[in-house]
Amino acid sequence: MAKKVALLQGNEACAHGALYAGCNFFGGYPITPSTEVAEVLANELPKVGGKFIQMEDEIAAMASVIGAALTGAKALTATSGPGVSLKQELIGYACIAETPCVIINVMRGGPSTGMPTGPGQSDVMQARWGTHGDHAAIALVPASCQEIYTETVRAFNLAEKYRMPVQVLYDEIVGHMRERVEFPEPGELEVINREVPSVSPEEYKPYDATKGAVPPLASFGSGYKFHVTGLNKAADGFPTTKAELVDAEERRQIDKVMDAVDDIELNEEYLTEDAEVVIWAYGSTSRSARYAVNELREAGIKAGLFRPLTLWPFPEKRTAALAQQAKAIVVAEMNLGQMIYEVERVAKGACTVVGEFRVDGEPINPGQIMDKVKEVL
Repeated sequence: MAKKVALLQGNEACAHGALYAGCNFFGGYPITPSTEVAEVLANELPKVGGKFIQMEDEIAAMASVIGAALTGAKALTATSGPGVSLKQELIGYACIAETPCVIINVMRGGPSTGMPTGPGQSDVMQARWGTHGDHAAIALVPASCQEIYTETVRAFNLAEKYRMPVQVLYDEIVGHMRERVEFPEPGELEVINREVPSVSPEEYKPYDATKGAVPPLASFGSGYKFHVTGLNKAADGFPTTKAELVDAEERRQIDKVMDAVDDIELNEEYLTEDAEVVIWAYGSTSRSARYAVNELREAGIKAGLFRPLTLWPFPEKRTAALAQQAKAIVVAEMNLGQMIYEVERVAKGACTVVGEFRVDGEPINPGQIMDKVKEVL
């Protein structure tokens, strides 16, 4: 039987991907250019027994997601850069409390309210460093409507598996464009649910990492009672100031991600095997970059594309290897230079690293990238 297909906006594909992953709670607040995610889920969640709630603001939306996740829900919110800024304190709370949830950021220009109806990629550092303190981060950057669907599923899987918030960042271009989306059959894509405790409620400790870096998570209302706080804590969830316990907790929460990079990281490479110049691009900009690679190859220039789908943790090993191979890396992004600093950091001077940036609300086009490549060769 033929699979179901539809012509969907990226935001609509995101909502359907969330449903496939088992999302059963959405708490959000309308904001351009992400509102269609909420609109679809407002219609669809009640059909599958889920809950949709429009909160009074972005802060309350994030709080509702954390609360729902702690009751066992697969919880989602969708917003844009200004909304993520408002959510930051509670994103930090979700990090230290190890609360699985997914945050969609449909990026636009900034700072402040910037250009609500235009694309941007200026929130990529915010996804890593937006909230205070030491913490791990996982952020995914899909580049097509189909990929938004599958990466939303993967975001829920990573949130559940590693018990933490996961951000999905795509820009207004992909959020609002329409493309053919093929709906996977049930069971075709892996769907991961959080590990639940195997001990009795009396024995359960919500942050007991003696058997693994990611402690099982019980659900409030399931017979397990436990304490959740934004303070550093012991295995039982109650606050502690003991130096050795604080240090161990901080390091474990980062190590659970950094020790699993091979499981979390996902990249695409195109014609990089013999590339003398590598275009490093993500999201909708990578679509222009791929076209530029083909045109440059036609002109006799050995160009290739490296496209991360996982932006955080940063793809250090592969970026460093390409820096050793290539004469130059061109980082193309719709900001005034953010991920270029990570590329420079891991390249360590092995090759020339230059950027092609744009922040006027228009996409970076293939011609701009081609001109930059020709400048550096």
